[in-house]
Amino acid sequence: MPYSIGQVAKRLDISTYTLRYYDKEGLLPFVDRNAAGRRVFKDADFNYLETISCLKEAGLPVKQIGTFIDLCLAGDRTLDERYDFLAEQEQALEEKMAALQHTMDFLRWKKWYYKRAIQAGTETVNYLPDTTQTDPALREKFNQLVADGADPQDLGHLDR
Repeated sequence: MPYSIGQVAKRLDISTYTLRYYDKEGLLPFVDRNAAGRRVFKDADFNYLETISCLKEAGLPVKQIGTFIDLCLAGDRTLDERYDFLAEQEQALEEKMAALQHTMDFLRWKKWYYKRAIQAGTETVNYLPDTTQTDPALREKFNQLVADGADPQDLGHLDR
């Protein structure tokens, strides 16, 4: 069944502008055109389009996505290369996710820190006595609460 660019955009929840950009950048060599020069998408094209969307969401530059699509279109002789490419992207994405999780953990710790300060009416509640240095035992306490099963998001929730 043929699909227009608008139908494809709606089905994939992306803009027609994005699809045109992908085409301009060479990511859609598999898409046919009708006699009027309009793009005509086929059911088989959705596998490629979903792959392109996934790789884009994973943060890959268009050029790398194009390289992967070229490998796909080259057929079975590139199966190993495609597998290795995706394995590399998976590893890179896992590293990004770990870094983001570390950032999220820190933000939640700081919310808890400020929640304590707000409740006490002063930030000094979090300091070592007679300093402006955060008490290291406080971070350990937060980490222990989380280790004991407390939801770190709830720990920093401030009822106002």
